[in-house]
Amino acid sequence: MSSVVDSIGAEYRRYQALAEGALDQVSDEQLTRVMGADGNSLATIVWHVAGNLRSRFTNFLTEDGEKPWRQRDEEFAPRHVSRAVLLQEWRSAWDVLFATLDTLSDADLPRTVTIRQQPLLVHEALHRSLAHVSYHVGQIVLVARAHCGSEWTFLSIPPGGTAAYNAAPHKEAPFRRS
Repeated sequence: MSSVVDSIGAEYRRYQALAEGALDQVSDEQLTRVMGADGNSLATIVWHVAGNLRSRFTNFLTEDGEKPWRQRDEEFAPRHVSRAVLLQEWRSAWDVLFATLDTLSDADLPRTVTIRQQPLLVHEALHRSLAHVSYHVGQIVLVARAHCGSEWTFLSIPPGGTAAYNAAPHKEAPFRRS
């Protein structure tokens, strides 16, 4: 039987992999291309998710999750960075998250943490963060797919592929603790 913290960690890993699968399909130029007059580039969304994860999960149990050093508004500024810099920012923030999750157990779930001076139970903060990440990963996938057009490789069951997938499912296996 897996723990709640372990299953949440597995979901974070699944969303990280989805985003990275989408980012792998776009060109370096497409990473910073803005779609629409008021849209965000992939780089901007990635930078925002990274800033959020780093802020929320640095000293998760002992400090407010909105750190004074975080510059959230700047995360949404037009961003022209290399793929290497962008992925370093992205992966280092995920490292902060996973290092924190590695220290937590289900016994921590009823503890209280603070985000923007508002108390939340640990399980509430984890679910809130997971929902936030999944929202932005959806944006990453949508924007990347729009950039790729017919060259897009589906990250889940492709259109018309449901019957074949259901005959041999492999991507939706539930998390199992080893």
